[in-house]
Amino acid sequence: MARPSIVAPVSRRLGVADVARSEAFYRDVLGFEARGKGEMVLGPARLELVAAESAPDSRGTLRPRGSAIVFLLTDDAAGMREAIAARGGAPGTVERVNWLKLLAFEVRDPDGHRLWFGESYHVPDPEVNPMRQLRQALPALPVADVPNAIAHYRDVLGFRVNYAQDDLGVMDRDDITLLLVQRTGSCVAGRCEFYVRDADALHQELVAKGANVRGAPVSRPWGLRDFQALDLDGNELTFAQTFE
Repeated sequence: MARPSIVAPVSRRLGVADVARSEAFYRDVLGFEARGKGEMVLGPARLELVAAESAPDSRGTLRPRGSAIVFLLTDDAAGMREAIAARGGAPGTVERVNWLKLLAFEVRDPDGHRLWFGESYHVPDPEVNPMRQLRQALPALPVADVPNAIAHYRDVLGFRVNYAQDDLGVMDRDDITLLLVQRTGSCVAGRCEFYVRDADALHQELVAKGANVRGAPVSRPWGLRDFQALDLDGNELTFAQTFE
C-alpha cells in the first residue's frame, strides 16, 4: 500500500526556540527529511526552521513564534494521521472542514505552530453552461478585532460561526460564507453585496437586533430593492432583493 504523501507545494519559514529540537520533531514524528540546518522537506513541502522570535507568514506579515498555521495538502488524511500517531505524535481527529473542502486534522509542533494536514473532498458540480465561470464569492472583510467582529456577525447580523481563531473568522448564513480577517496597515474597509429573498423582512430583523442599518430598503431602477448596513469596522454590507 502506498504511503500517504503531500501533494501540493508549501514554502514557509517558522520561528522556533530550539532548531535541533524542532528538526527532530519534524523528522521523527511528521516524517520530514532534513536537507540542511533547519531545512525540512516532505514531498513538495519545504519548511525552514530558524531560531527567531517571529517569522513572516504567507503574506509577508511577521507573526510571533508559535502562531503560524501551515496547510499541508495530502492524498490520504486518515493514513497521514495514523502514520503520525504511530511515530509518537498527538494528531487531532480528522474532521470535515466545509469552508476549505477538506478532510483535515491538526498537529501542534513543539513551539505551538499549527500544522493542518488536509485531503480534498471537493467534487465539481456538473457543468451546465461552459461559459459560466463564476459560481460563488468568498469575500474577506478586514476588521480590527476578529473575536469582537465574530460576535457581532453572530449576534447582530444573524451569521453562524463556521470556524474561529484569533485572526480569522469564517461566518455562514444560509448559502453565504464570508471571512473576517485581521486588518493590517495596508487594509481599508471593504464592501460586499448579498442577494436575499426578502429585503424588507431582513431589514426589520437587523433593525430589531440593533445593527447599524443605513436607511430603509429602496427600489432601484435597475431591478433591485436593497439597503445597506455597516459592521463594527465600517465594512459596508448591501442586502439586495431582485424583483420583476
